[in-house]
Amino acid sequence: MSLSETDLRYPIGKFTPQQSHTSAEISAAVNHIRELPQQLEAAVTGLTNIQLDTPYREGGWTVRQVVHHVADSHMNAYIRFKWTLTEDTPMIKAYNEKRWAETPDALLPVEISLSVIKALHQKLPLLLESLTEEQLLRAFIHPETQKQVVLHNMIAMYAWHGAHHTAHITELRKRMNW
Repeated sequence: MSLSETDLRYPIGKFTPQQSHTSAEISAAVNHIRELPQQLEAAVTGLTNIQLDTPYREGGWTVRQVVHHVADSHMNAYIRFKWTLTEDTPMIKAYNEKRWAETPDALLPVEISLSVIKALHQKLPLLLESLTEEQLLRAFIHPETQKQVVLHNMIAMYAWHGAHHTAHITELRKRMNW
């Protein structure tokens, strides 16, 4: 894979889990999560159906698929947070995100997933802001890696995830002069 392909895949860089996060880092990540619906909506505002059906990179998802993926992914994340807060180190359910991006609902107007993201991101920050230091250390087990994922890293990862996919769209718009 060439450097330019890597840059297109990871326009803001790759996510790196940390051993710990300060309360200021958690607060900043929660604010990024809270702001995602507006940022994602701004990224797609004014795009035509042809533009929405343009892949953000060769072999990548279309802009439309990216928006629907964010809704799917963040719904799964919300459920994973709830499982982790209500069960002892649960084994979460993995899902095949590539195949989910190919289901018929990935062809719907982006406004549908933007509505889901807006509603979800009213609930999610409230939940995350309520977590105690002890709860931030709770973890789930990912079935594919068998590794424990702690909630403070989940918060940081989903702040990154939203920015990552928004950048796919905004960088495509820059390259295409849209």
